[in-house]
Amino acid sequence: MLPPHRRLVIVVRADPVICGHSGEARNLAEVALTRGFTDVRLLTWPIPALQAAGLPLKPLDRLLPYSPGITVERPGPVGDYRVPDGRHQAGLTGRLVELLAEPVPTVCLSMYLAPHTSVVVDAVAAARAAGYAPGVHTVAKAVGSDVTNVIRSCLREGRFGAATVLFTTFLANDEVVAVSGYTRDEIIASAEQVDAHCGTDFAEQCRRRVTVSYPPIDSTAFLGLDRAEVDAALARRGLDRDGYVLFLSRVTRAKGIYELVTAFARTRCRSRVKLVVAGTGPALAEVRALAAADERVVFLDDVDDREKALLMNGCAAYALPTKPEPDFVETFGIALAEKMLAGGGPIITTTTGGAPEAVGDTAVIVRPGDVPSLVAALDRVVLDLSAAERHDMEMRARARALRFDRAAVFDDLFPPTPAIEVA
Repeated sequence: MLPPHRRLVIVVRADPVICGHSGEARNLAEVALTRGFTDVRLLTWPIPALQAAGLPLKPLDRLLPYSPGITVERPGPVGDYRVPDGRHQAGLTGRLVELLAEPVPTVCLSMYLAPHTSVVVDAVAAARAAGYAPGVHTVAKAVGSDVTNVIRSCLREGRFGAATVLFTTFLANDEVVAVSGYTRDEIIASAEQVDAHCGTDFAEQCRRRVTVSYPPIDSTAFLGLDRAEVDAALARRGLDRDGYVLFLSRVTRAKGIYELVTAFARTRCRSRVKLVVAGTGPALAEVRALAAADERVVFLDDVDDREKALLMNGCAAYALPTKPEPDFVETFGIALAEKMLAGGGPIITTTTGGAPEAVGDTAVIVRPGDVPSLVAALDRVVLDLSAAERHDMEMRARARALRFDRAAVFDDLFPPTPAIEVA
């Protein structure tokens, strides 16, 4: 007998966007195939739309394939030039209505509240109003930029109507989750501000309903790396094992990249190691200019997912001195957890946002934005830590990061439930 047909739809900014949460969607989709879902779909944006938005993107010719059974759909825009905005959102919403019209039990997860949760809520309402009676269970996951970029900007600018729409849409889902405890706290704090201004009760609803679901990571991509493969990858880049400090993330001010480049120029360890800045982002041109006179700083803007793990494993230290900015605060730090799994040199990071939830007591912590503290940490990790100390930090970090394995996170987010009824 064939298994019952079940569908998981994830509405998200998927690959090729360079963002840990696009990796979240991939990992949840892959696990879903092993948990009884027979049809898994990522509903996302056309690549030209992502390019036009100026988002940092991975090399298009080196994207990892998805397993058979996972379909990536990129609906085209609806309408013509007379609809200056919302055309692609209408395409996503319309396609989801078409999927919900089919008599298939469906779980629908939206990541990034704006606009993906609106897509889900609008599509479910439209399908029900049309008489389709979809068997659907909705889950909305608030990630970092939902709070730091969207909600906070609404509050700063006094746009309480927009904040009200965001909260009502979020809470309209069957389940609501946050990517970290820090994010949950920030959602509640923001809701309290909206309540104080508007007389709403969003904060109480959020306290009662919002749970935490950490980012799912494919541990197998980072564990058991072949030493020869690591060394070969480093050789292709002109690097040596333990011969560089690695920054691998979006190149943006909130990641602490300016402080890192400035600090590295003042270190004693620069005579032994290079600084490798791997990634792309809005600050890349400025950071290149900042380090233009320093031949010990190397920029890599074409690192793919496979090479990422190899670079992490071979580094003397991994530095992500993230700091709070008005438009972004690190709400977890997926790259930190990936590095913890990959092994290699110790992690240097800060207490910003949700980073402590990722690293626990397994990293060297510096004060956000503190260049002298960062100089001291870099020199300590590269020059002063013994081999035994480095090994101990590596083992403890890996053990902690295993709690973020994608299978465990999936099972916590989507526990077995009675079958969704389809009319």
